[in-house]
Amino acid sequence: MTSVTSLSALLARGAAEAPALRAPGRPALTHGALRDLAARTVATLNGRGIGRGERVAIVLPNGPEMAAAFLCIAAGACTAPLNPAYKQDEFAFYLEDLKPRALVVQRGVETSARAAAEGLGIPVLELVPGEAAGDFTLEGGTPGTAARPGMGEAEDGALVLHTSGTTARPKIVPLSQRNICASAAHIGATLDLTEADVCLNIMPLFHIHGLIAAVLSSVAAGGAVVCTPGFDGMRFFRLLEEERPSWYTAVPTMHQVILARAERNADVIARVPLRFIRSSSASLPGPVMEAMEKAFGCPLVESYGMTEAAHQMASNPLRGARKPGAVGLPAGPEVAIMDEDGTLLPQGGIGEVVIRGPNVTAGYDNNPDANAKAFTEGWFRTGDQGMLDADGYLVLTGRLKELIKRGGEQVSPLEVDGVLSAHPAVAQALTFSIPHKMLGEEVGAAIVLREGAEVSERDLRDFAARQLADFKVPRKIVFLPEIPKGATGKLMRIGLAEKLGVTA
Repeated sequence: MTSVTSLSALLARGAAEAPALRAPGRPALTHGALRDLAARTVATLNGRGIGRGERVAIVLPNGPEMAAAFLCIAAGACTAPLNPAYKQDEFAFYLEDLKPRALVVQRGVETSARAAAEGLGIPVLELVPGEAAGDFTLEGGTPGTAARPGMGEAEDGALVLHTSGTTARPKIVPLSQRNICASAAHIGATLDLTEADVCLNIMPLFHIHGLIAAVLSSVAAGGAVVCTPGFDGMRFFRLLEEERPSWYTAVPTMHQVILARAERNADVIARVPLRFIRSSSASLPGPVMEAMEKAFGCPLVESYGMTEAAHQMASNPLRGARKPGAVGLPAGPEVAIMDEDGTLLPQGGIGEVVIRGPNVTAGYDNNPDANAKAFTEGWFRTGDQGMLDADGYLVLTGRLKELIKRGGEQVSPLEVDGVLSAHPAVAQALTFSIPHKMLGEEVGAAIVLREGAEVSERDLRDFAARQLADFKVPRKIVFLPEIPKGATGKLMRIGLAEKLGVTA
């Protein structure tokens, strides 16, 4: 299959009458209709003076219109999706940072993004949904002439996202048409996606995981994606039964909620057999992977992704050995391990994970300092620490900025998570750093227990001590009904001690 390097070429592949975008209770939008919608959308933007590579901010509810707006606007401009849950001052910050040519919002849906855009003099375009899932028209704005009209080409910008910015001002990550098309192809190849596949999307569509792994890879393969309003653990199995997907992709916290309800929905699982399940965006504890495979009777494929790589970098294979605790084999870009001085390390050496390839961003926007730190000899430094094992599988040992430095020792929170997660009473574990006057940092852990289970802090510490060196055993364990999460469902390690009011 020849590789495509633009959204318009990617959209041209699906069979005209085959469903592309689906949503509960609505007629599907076919691949042919999606192509027509992209052509009309790009013409509308061109008529408003917006052309190739120019930014259009999107604030829409999760669902088929958001998926379609991303695909169709990105075909001839550069999309900048924002979290609809932001407050007005957050919208103002991101819009001022992005400097988009327009903001797209849905008619009849209240959002403070409108006021933020008006305050900055940014034109607002209203998306008016049609009958079919994802069909829409854009209204409003003022007429203009685009400097670079028509469909985008390989090096034109297609998507910009901010990094999560847990420890610093978020950076703008620009991704080209080539970057996102390459990533969709890599995911399709990893998962053997075909036109017969249907993905149930429960991920937020202002995030790289949902946009690329669920929506773009499905459309690129000529298959379909069912666009839901977002993740709802109570509704998941009903959607599974009604929509009959062949796969879904999610973050570990979502899988754990689904797993907790799997036993009482065993009949639904039997009636709607999935071909596979995919997990990404955070580390999945090995015991959870094994329990999911047992409950669903299909492979769970853990992948490793990040925004700067247009999502996927490595993945466990669909066929062949899936190693719990490893994020798999390189699955798209080249992957290597580098030391602080920029030397590539041999197999088994622990250092920073670095990548290069057609899906990797060319650099942060307007940030020469960040780019100087992030790129070494053409390799992008991911900020993750890890090693390539004897079989070439990538094992992550933690985010470099999340490693706990206790006295002279380094503790990988991921390693401690894995040990605590193996206790039969534990549903979820998150290891975090607690500031300590003498040692610098101490090891803490937040625990969510399984329904009806009981275990004491002492018992858990004793359990951990049987498998971990003494300095790695959490000195403080807090039991919570739920661990705080970020907007995309990721558990937040950094600053957790402060958030929970935990001291050493």
